[in-house]
Amino acid sequence: MERRLAAVLAADVVGFSRMMAEDEAGTFERLTALRQELLATIIDEKNGRIVKLIGDGLLAEFSSVIDAVEAAIQIQAAVSRRNADADPANRIEIRIGVNMGDLIIDGDDIYGEGVNIAARIEPLARPGGICISREAYEYTRGKVSKAFEPAGVHRVKNIPEPIEVFRDADHAPGKARRPRFFKPVRILAALVVAVAVVSVTFLVWPGRSGLPFGTSLSRMAPGSTDQPSLVVLPFDNLGLSAGESYLADGLTDDLITDFSKISGLMVIGSSTALSYKGSDVDSRAVGRELGVRHVLEGSMRRAGGRIRINVRLIETGSGEILWADSFDRDTSEMFAVEDEIVREALGRLKVDITASEERRVGKLPTTNLEAYDYFLRAEEAARSGFRPELREALQLYSRATELDPEFARAYSAQARTEALVMRRNYDDILAYPVARKRAYEHAGLALKIDPDAALPFAVLSELQTVDRRFEEAMRSAQLAVEKAPGESATHLALSFVNTFAGYHQDAIAQFEQARRLNPLLPAYSQQIVAMSYILNGQPARAVEILEDVRDSSKGGEDYRNILATAYSEAGQADRALAIVEETMRFAPHTSVELYNVLFDHFRNPDDLDQIIGAMARAGLQEWPFGFQPGHRAPLTGQQISGLINGKVWRGTFEGRGPGLLQISESGTMALRFPSMFATGSALVRGDTLCLQQPGLALGREVCGPLYKSDTATPDAPPYTYVNAHMVFHLAPGG
Repeated sequence: MERRLAAVLAADVVGFSRMMAEDEAGTFERLTALRQELLATIIDEKNGRIVKLIGDGLLAEFSSVIDAVEAAIQIQAAVSRRNADADPANRIEIRIGVNMGDLIIDGDDIYGEGVNIAARIEPLARPGGICISREAYEYTRGKVSKAFEPAGVHRVKNIPEPIEVFRDADHAPGKARRPRFFKPVRILAALVVAVAVVSVTFLVWPGRSGLPFGTSLSRMAPGSTDQPSLVVLPFDNLGLSAGESYLADGLTDDLITDFSKISGLMVIGSSTALSYKGSDVDSRAVGRELGVRHVLEGSMRRAGGRIRINVRLIETGSGEILWADSFDRDTSEMFAVEDEIVREALGRLKVDITASEERRVGKLPTTNLEAYDYFLRAEEAARSGFRPELREALQLYSRATELDPEFARAYSAQARTEALVMRRNYDDILAYPVARKRAYEHAGLALKIDPDAALPFAVLSELQTVDRRFEEAMRSAQLAVEKAPGESATHLALSFVNTFAGYHQDAIAQFEQARRLNPLLPAYSQQIVAMSYILNGQPARAVEILEDVRDSSKGGEDYRNILATAYSEAGQADRALAIVEETMRFAPHTSVELYNVLFDHFRNPDDLDQIIGAMARAGLQEWPFGFQPGHRAPLTGQQISGLINGKVWRGTFEGRGPGLLQISESGTMALRFPSMFATGSALVRGDTLCLQQPGLALGREVCGPLYKSDTATPDAPPYTYVNAHMVFHLAPGG
């Protein structure tokens, strides 16, 4: 049996059955022309071959995954241009999925999981969009003409393990946006759910609706025999319109949110629960896999102007249905239905709740139906993690709070999203200092309105940690856990604070509790707690938890560098060096000095020194782009000051191209190269030049030496300035 490693492109037409029903002959003619004139031509130009046509679909093979992804990009661009000149009724939109994997060869045909994954991720793409697997993303990152962003982890039919998917980042969805204002009946329909917002910014929303999860579920310990435990599986959508499809997920999320406020109940987190969406699974098997004793599942359908919800509570060991009911209510009664489900399930599980817990569970998010509808749509947009949707989400949250200035949940979610924008440095949405300021303000306002809310405390705790306000951060995180003891995100927030405050055993304990509550934790949380394991003398455990998410992590440089550090400290120097060398090929800018800046909020300087030293021992380069002084001699602080005269320094930035740097005598700074323009401040500190730019390195000061070469030539400028962000070969005063 012949096998080979190759890339597979799967394409399919959006809404093909409807189009054929409306105009069979015309649709077939247009599809045939599209295949012959665009798809076949581009695939051939990119050294691919069409394996077969399947109805309205197509399967193609490429020897290079870069060629496959670039072909997908060019196909969608060409189809978009073609549609721009076509009558709307005659436009054909396609979805594309690309994967790289091992194929079984049978004559001209191909089979195997590599093909199956491409076919399964293709429907996850938006109309006119592209989805690629993690394997394809790793090999094409920075090498194709379009950026891709995380689209979450998905369980798909006939593939046993969850698959991490990436989508084209700047793709504008082909579907029309829902109108800004809905008719009253549409607003009332939104009352079916309240989308949960207890996800912590840094630890729970690093990407798309799904997250870079990867904990092996088969390793989860069975649930405690003393404490009731529950997973709420995604409610099935049995007929809601496309514009209302998010309501079923929202009901699932909202029930999990309510259950997580109860200290006497262990409930699996929403990210893990929603990973089962669309899967044909045995609810009892899922419960046993997750180590819980009970499963709550159900469905939702619209019946005229009413909503019908079916729900049942199952004991996973025996399969006994402990409770089942149907609710057929007017949409205005849906909050009451949700409350009935929560209280009935708690009663069947024999869970006692305190007066404060009952108050939190029974609290309505808002009484303004239009504001609530804006909030639901903001949550849907924010889940994507993409820039356009994040920008839209912030606008929708603002609209919700304008309509109801007492809408604490909307302020909380807005703070979470602003903190995410801040961390990702999405300056095109909000400048770093503005995003930081607003995140603080909106979290504080949410707590002023609702002191029992957990999310704003979690957001504040991480903002305060980065600002080195450790006592405040610790108290905020502890209050988050107190308000929502069953929510994994609050325990992750407390773990985050403990890592950087130096309480590593506590950080580990909180992480393990979060992992028990939500097996599919975001990869970023594993990276942070891995440093606590290293600093606690347990590098082998750090390796274990990082390897657990290796297949589903983004494969980014932070993850790889921390994994290499763990390998090195665990005595696996060869594996550490191999990862570092691989990382340098796609991220040559990363360096020990960069992490020295980014992790400067370690409270204990010895902790920072130990982590930085371990990174160096793993083989990570000291300066970006492998810079070594060589024959260059460092300038003194006095000599550096003598070169700062307000004139423009011109030269070349390694990895970025020609550029300039100008520092005035008053200390203002402007920097430019082809992909960036930044302003900030500069000063000479000791024998280094320090730059501070609000949107880089958490706004922290970044310092480095300035060298002079004795062998300067017209092609090699006489000076080189290096810091954690740049290597700049320059001629001052030019």
